[in-house]
Amino acid sequence: MKRNIYQDLEEELYLFNHGNHFESYHVFGSKRSFEDQLDGWRFTVWAPHAKNVCLVGDFSQWESIEMEKIGDTGAWSVFTQVATEGDCYKYQIEDQHGRHFLKIDPYAHAFEVPPKDASLVSDLPDRKWRDGRWQANKKRKKIYQKPLNIYEVHFASWRRHPDGRSYNFKELAAELIPYVKEMGYTHIEFMPVMEHPLEASWGYQITGYYAVAARYGTVEDFQAFVEEAHKNGIGVIVDWVPGHFCRNDYALAYYDGSPTFEYHDINRANNVRWGTLNFDLGKNQVHSFLISNAIFWIKECHVDGIRVDAVSNMLYLDYDEGPWTPNEDGSNDNKQGVNFLKKLNTVAFGYDDTTLMIAEESTSWANVTKPVEMGGLGFNYKWNMGWMNDTLKFFSIDPLYRKDHFNLLTFSFMYAFNENFLLPISHDEVVHGKRSLLGRIPGDRYNQFAGLRSLQAYMFAHPGKKLNFMGNEIGQFLEWRFHEEVEWGVLKQPFNTEYQFFIKQLNQLYKEQKALHEIDDSYTGVEIIDADNHAETILSFIRKSEKERDFLIIISNFTPIERRSFVVGVPYEGTYEELLNTEMKEFGGTWTTKQADMKTTEQNYKQFSHTIEVTVPASGTLYIRPKRIYGVSKK
Repeated sequence: MKRNIYQDLEEELYLFNHGNHFESYHVFGSKRSFEDQLDGWRFTVWAPHAKNVCLVGDFSQWESIEMEKIGDTGAWSVFTQVATEGDCYKYQIEDQHGRHFLKIDPYAHAFEVPPKDASLVSDLPDRKWRDGRWQANKKRKKIYQKPLNIYEVHFASWRRHPDGRSYNFKELAAELIPYVKEMGYTHIEFMPVMEHPLEASWGYQITGYYAVAARYGTVEDFQAFVEEAHKNGIGVIVDWVPGHFCRNDYALAYYDGSPTFEYHDINRANNVRWGTLNFDLGKNQVHSFLISNAIFWIKECHVDGIRVDAVSNMLYLDYDEGPWTPNEDGSNDNKQGVNFLKKLNTVAFGYDDTTLMIAEESTSWANVTKPVEMGGLGFNYKWNMGWMNDTLKFFSIDPLYRKDHFNLLTFSFMYAFNENFLLPISHDEVVHGKRSLLGRIPGDRYNQFAGLRSLQAYMFAHPGKKLNFMGNEIGQFLEWRFHEEVEWGVLKQPFNTEYQFFIKQLNQLYKEQKALHEIDDSYTGVEIIDADNHAETILSFIRKSEKERDFLIIISNFTPIERRSFVVGVPYEGTYEELLNTEMKEFGGTWTTKQADMKTTEQNYKQFSHTIEVTVPASGTLYIRPKRIYGVSKK
């Protein structure tokens, strides 16, 4: 029996060592096992350059249990009956120099609550999923044609108990999922929920890639959260960090006493900016470890998408702040990183082609969202950091001077379809002295909220899917602080509750109006009416759906001056009606009634032969739709 066990292990480890084992979490870690008619646990770990490896834990009073090296696979394994689920354990590594140190299990599914750091004996839970309707509905329409409106959440600081304790997954499910559903978002995106020792890292310095942070709950708790979200029509996305990892000495860093998960070249291994270590993306075993981890969250936890953090750090050898080693030809592109990303996306879509693979990539690297077979990296979405930076910079300018910087707002239309973009206003934009969204906008509170409503209405009309960080939807005044909950108390102040209601209505419009989401990947989905009105600082354009008569006219006024008798070109003769006015009183504005229907006048306006006349509210945005139009098919 023992020979058969090890023979099976060697076959699995062959795939692992060649970078092609994409469910390696079934092989490594602590696994329930029945061997020689005995029930127990098998522990397997990869430590290729170790002189010796032992298992230690509560079950052995932390005395050594010798592990056996599996041929020349680099892995060590042992079967024991003494271990019990929930026991603490580590691996005692002896390196080639005779030094001994204790390491966590890289594949552990559970850990102690920090500052304690031992792995816990735990196997992958066997869950009977009850989200079949959600899974079936995902396949009915291409993701690019669906609304995607993400609510980004930092787990520990969305809500906190009165005594300051974070919610766990069970508690959060009871409040967050109904809130997100009520507000009209389509997806929740969690900042990293994997095990990490330091809360101040926001989860981006991971130690346990296959476990949920113990302070939040268990893998089973996370699975239950995802299932409940799916039953309520909400998707779940997780932030994932395959570029770099926490360098704490009990974790992955120099695991067997030599560069194991990190590069041998110290310049490539060290990540100066984040104080971490970079994964060696050219190493086969790292491919198996990381791609298996992505599959773990997709397959075993049913997440709908993975937002890949710091893609730029994997694309460039000189992206970091420290010294760097160029390629032999002097170039700075990380060829190993590029190949890894292509492989990652190919494998992920092979498991589930509805998966959202989202790149947080901040440079002009080409073809991030182009399919691998066409020479791209293979993601299906990329964060549009250029749009975000230019838009927030524009709205931070005194409205009197915005006319001189109008190109900040219009330039994004020049490259809006170079990639499949997602427009993010994320956690990174409301920390480190950048101020909250509301705090960025000049003026008194009334004008700040007017500007904030217009910003969001413009964002939702602009081509690209959407993401907003928690707190953005209530007009939080303070910056986000990871150790405190969202500033829910502001909802007792003037304008905040009305603004939250506005966001709820806007989210609903986004889902209902196909013109706002159906064609986000080509210029057939948008037509500029006037992007040259610097003097009045008004932008107007059309968003279109696949049906010719289903479109919206967007007019955004970025100054606090009401523009009466404003003439705008329209594509068809007929009657138009107001769908959204950001300055309605129910949203915190001053308008009590919407504008009367607008009949066209036969008049040339740029490429149009008809116009309508409207009043554009001060610091306001209008969505106008056709009511009865002529000269267009009724299909």
